[in-house]
Amino acid sequence: MENVRKYYANRDVISLFSGAMGLDIGLSNAGLNVVIGQDFDKACVATMRANNKKVLGGDIRTIEPQEILNLTGLKRYEPFMICGGPPCQPFSTAGKRLGINDPRGSLFMDFIRMIDYIRPRFFVMENVKGIMSAPLKHLVGKKRDESDPEQRLGTVLQVILSEFDKLGYKTVYGLVDAVNYGVPQFRERFILIGSRDAEDIFLPVPTHFQTHQNAMYRWRTLGETIKDLENDVEECSSFSEDRIKYLQMVPEGGNWRNLPEDVVQSAMGGAYKSGGGKVGFYRRLSYSQPSPTVVTSPVQKATMMCHPTQDRPLSVKEYARIQQFPDDWVFTGTTASKYRQIGNAVPVGLAEAIGEAVISVADDTATVKTKRFRGTSIHNKIKDALEMGGNSNGNK
Repeated sequence: MENVRKYYANRDVISLFSGAMGLDIGLSNAGLNVVIGQDFDKACVATMRANNKKVLGGDIRTIEPQEILNLTGLKRYEPFMICGGPPCQPFSTAGKRLGINDPRGSLFMDFIRMIDYIRPRFFVMENVKGIMSAPLKHLVGKKRDESDPEQRLGTVLQVILSEFDKLGYKTVYGLVDAVNYGVPQFRERFILIGSRDAEDIFLPVPTHFQTHQNAMYRWRTLGETIKDLENDVEECSSFSEDRIKYLQMVPEGGNWRNLPEDVVQSAMGGAYKSGGGKVGFYRRLSYSQPSPTVVTSPVQKATMMCHPTQDRPLSVKEYARIQQFPDDWVFTGTTASKYRQIGNAVPVGLAEAIGEAVISVADDTATVKTKRFRGTSIHNKIKDALEMGGNSNGNK
């Protein structure tokens, strides 16, 4: 095996399933060098090219890892990181969720295939939080049997972790909420970080809090993020006249529950008697709070993203601001495609925190090492509060 240590000064990143490159922008802000992006979606590929990024378009199932190395001029073991978020629709926590038959027959395996061949020092995989509990479809309804190897790998996550374990990568995983990293949005994501060389990886520690004596470290609100854009609408979808009629009855920060009793049933239609909180129905956002999770369309009945004071959905530019894309970032395609690209992205601030965490591990600067620790009980309480506020960790 060649000497991998000689590549430790390298900061080159290969991005897979790159989308509109929210993850990549954040990693770049942290000090990493994203040398190439990849995606199957033609609109995403066009967006990357419109922003002068090197990109390999096409189905990852037909791409050989050596092809990516040839395009970047990198060798095996040389890349600092491979990052990406394999398509996650089967694991959504909204509605019915059974997961997929087996990750070993899905795009997750192609992400793993690239890591197995290229052998980066680190990898970062992000996904929706539903992946942590999604069962393997063919095991749904079966009686638990610990003697069955398939039963022991009874969730999608367990299969994925098992595959990385076979590759010899040390992993840490958990849920993080973007709002705790300076993102003006509540957005829970699953993050999995791996180290080829068994380094002491960790999920990024929160930097922003609901309560803090310094405004710089408090959660960021929708108002401070988009208020300067409210008269600069430019590209924006629209609500139907019928939906606007009801939205005009909803105050800032409200939703369908704020509608007059005599119109609620007609406004909600068939959803009126359905279960769940239905918080997205006729939802008007609040300037004084972080945004709800930005979805792929702001006009769907169950996930409306209505402007706090105007009778319209958030504009494309407002969407991009909430996800922290630079104002000059170019999105291509139809208006619907732009919303989708932005809504599927990793918030830039969260991605930057992930990049900073990995770099601190690589540089061995994450921890201040001391011989003596004063105030142990007080500091442990603070540490525990930080971990509860941002992370649900798993280590392997």
